[in-house]
Amino acid sequence: MPFVDLPLAELERYHPHVPEPEGLDAFWSGTLAAARAAAAPPHAARVTTALELVDTWDVTFTGHGGDRVRGWFTRPAGRDEPLPVVVEYLGYGRGRGQVHERLWWAAAGYAHLLMDTRGQGAQHGTGGDTPDPVGSGPATPGFLTRGIDDPATAYWTRLVTDAVRAVDTARTLPGVDPGRVAVSGTSQGGGLAVAVAGLHPHVRAAMVNLPLMCHVERALAITDADPYGEIARHLSVRREDADRVLRTLAHLDGVHLARRAGAATLFSVGLRDAICPPSTVFAAYNAWGEHVDAEVDREIVVYPWNGHDGGDALQLTRQLTWLRDHL
Repeated sequence: MPFVDLPLAELERYHPHVPEPEGLDAFWSGTLAAARAAAAPPHAARVTTALELVDTWDVTFTGHGGDRVRGWFTRPAGRDEPLPVVVEYLGYGRGRGQVHERLWWAAAGYAHLLMDTRGQGAQHGTGGDTPDPVGSGPATPGFLTRGIDDPATAYWTRLVTDAVRAVDTARTLPGVDPGRVAVSGTSQGGGLAVAVAGLHPHVRAAMVNLPLMCHVERALAITDADPYGEIARHLSVRREDADRVLRTLAHLDGVHLARRAGAATLFSVGLRDAICPPSTVFAAYNAWGEHVDAEVDREIVVYPWNGHDGGDALQLTRQLTWLRDHL
């Protein structure tokens, strides 16, 4: 894959004007307040596994609209003191899978809540367990175009709301220090980490790899790779809906929420990424913390020869070291 975007020197100072829709804060505060008002107490059931060094719980909590969302919660076995917690979000098409697939945070001494992704989990990995019970108008196969005519009905609104509620839930789970919360994710999960860092006041650290749903209009202009390609195909048929769809996407764009993030952050970007183009990642990174009064600690790791992998295991090594200094 060749370089797909601007030269690095231009990316580092790339700070586009991305207009915010009127009423953005009211939209998200109202959406989250409604989800919390409809919430039932989370349920955490201890699970017996063959893993002797990790304690595991099957967690159920309520997300958008009071819908039930599943997750795996793990802690290093034999640790009774309150631990910092990492809330992790998954990539597009993935579900929570098997509990033994993601053990590195517990192995490093953290509590870890892995959120299942509503309606996904049949494209990669070993599956998911959370349905998306909400109906949709006409949509292109995939997820991003479901309910896309209005921010109140958009799939991404439901998913971001679930992700915020996952942080609410993590702070109440056994042996968690509610004052030391980090969020983490790659691609779709990275986009959710950006959104939650901007919407939840108790997130102290955000580890963001090549986030989806940032500077969306530019992504639509320079890549036809899925999942952005879903939106373009949708509009190629529903041409008359373009203004309405773009208005919805403006409410969901991670650049706006990155401006509101006060957490320290570690980003990664691949300069050969055609799925989440580098300029869209830098747009969110360079906007990070703009609406926060205090100075925010931020760092981005650039992988010039990599595409949509965010540095993979090497970036995880960096995250483990970085998080030790920030939680």
